[in-house]
Amino acid sequence: MAAAVDAKTLKQWLSDGGEIAFLDVREPGQFAGGHAFFAVPLPYSRLELDIERLVRGRGVRMVLCDAGDGVAERARRRAEALGYSNVGILEGGVPGWKQAGYTLYEGVNLPSKTFGELIEHVRHTPRITAQELAAMRTRGDDFVLVDGRTWDEYRRFNIPGGISCPNGELALRIGRIAPDPKTTIVVNCAGRTRSIIGAQTLIDFGIPNRTVALENGTQGWFLAGFEVERGADRRWPEAPRDAGEREVLQTQARAHADRHGVAWVTAAEVAAWQRDQARTTYLLDVRTAEEFAATPIPGFVHAPGGQLVQATDQWVGVRGARIVLMDDDRIRAPMTAAWLRQLGHEAAVLTGDVEPRSMLTQDIQPRRADELLSELPGASVRDVADLLASGAGEIIDLRASAAYRSGHIPGSGWTIRPRIAGALMGTPDTVVLVADEPLVARAAALDLGEAGVRDVRVLSGGIGAWQAEGRRLEATPEQPSDAERIDFVFHTHGRHDGNAEAARAYLAWEINLVRQLDAQELGIFRIGH
Repeated sequence: MAAAVDAKTLKQWLSDGGEIAFLDVREPGQFAGGHAFFAVPLPYSRLELDIERLVRGRGVRMVLCDAGDGVAERARRRAEALGYSNVGILEGGVPGWKQAGYTLYEGVNLPSKTFGELIEHVRHTPRITAQELAAMRTRGDDFVLVDGRTWDEYRRFNIPGGISCPNGELALRIGRIAPDPKTTIVVNCAGRTRSIIGAQTLIDFGIPNRTVALENGTQGWFLAGFEVERGADRRWPEAPRDAGEREVLQTQARAHADRHGVAWVTAAEVAAWQRDQARTTYLLDVRTAEEFAATPIPGFVHAPGGQLVQATDQWVGVRGARIVLMDDDRIRAPMTAAWLRQLGHEAAVLTGDVEPRSMLTQDIQPRRADELLSELPGASVRDVADLLASGAGEIIDLRASAAYRSGHIPGSGWTIRPRIAGALMGTPDTVVLVADEPLVARAAALDLGEAGVRDVRVLSGGIGAWQAEGRRLEATPEQPSDAERIDFVFHTHGRHDGNAEAARAYLAWEINLVRQLDAQELGIFRIGH
């Protein structure tokens, strides 16, 4: 592939039927500020950590984009060092994409978020407002409120009385949550997408209960003047164990999946797919985290079904790839695969017993990031203190900018990998990195080495070790400045912290997504039967 790919050519490639990994290597805050619809976020600061998970095949067609600042060229060298052989760079980066007349979208998980809005438009998913929900509660109506987000999100805040049951678990467990068909089921999330997808999941599954989405989720509840609950622990019930009951659910799930063209494949077929070097195949386990940890199947990556639909680009970096899902009940995987099919993906469900599945392996080629990112020598707390006192080197903090603002080693500076060379004061003999993840420091050390730093170390035990020895941290609430914080997603970030203006802006952003689509972007979705 030529080093530079112009925007018009890339736009054509995105719908030519071939596999392509279109990776935006800017940092999260930059990405959320505006990006191409099909771009998958892969921050340069984490490139070696995540690229082999997102892009399985080393020969897949890949295009990297940046802010027009040269970061993509560095990312290309890193990718090629890992064995990727077909890597190009979007000419002019994101500014070049915009200059070519193509839309830049704010926010994250764009295809999935847009999909939720399209589902509501096309399927007319029924909904109620926060005021209507409050009135149902006042009247004592027979209803259950189901929160379709993750357990951690639910624990942070939820609508009082809600039960946590992530969307991917709904079809399997709703009969235990609402056994009476006369009970109304209300599904909520924090905003709109998972409320809509969760309610429509149950409607499509064919349950007899009246099912509705809570319009605008917890944000709509807050904007209506109602209080949220924090730290709740009402969790989804166990799955049904009765063979007859499960068979009924399996029949419903399979019928729904068949209507959307989901393929059913054996372990032998998937093994053949994996040997096909011309195609990319993802193996994803949609069960709960607890189930995955208890009985992992070699080769499969954990991707809970509800979140896989909500944020597909966190697991799948290659457009046009095959996605194989598995569970142990043949209910959750088919329902999730049906959504992926409507999202425009080639989705299949693995059938058969567990034992043949265990013969599969995801990694056809060896993982190379660990080899490329050399271990760094450790620096003790005393070493760091001595270095600061002598002025013979620098301490660079690579943690999140929010964490640095809250408390950091006095005398240390904050930066992020794309800008680390520019953050140096001259060319110090020694640099000690402070990081939450050792691999993040090891990746940044490559750039420091290219900048001429010969001695790069990492603080052993991280910031916790500094605190454990009773040494103080310094807080700088205004530093780094907002302009420097390219790691932080400012996009309506205060919507969950009582900021009504941010909540309204976020909801308006979601609703407006559909209006921004061009024909190519709209054309990927296959909604309906």
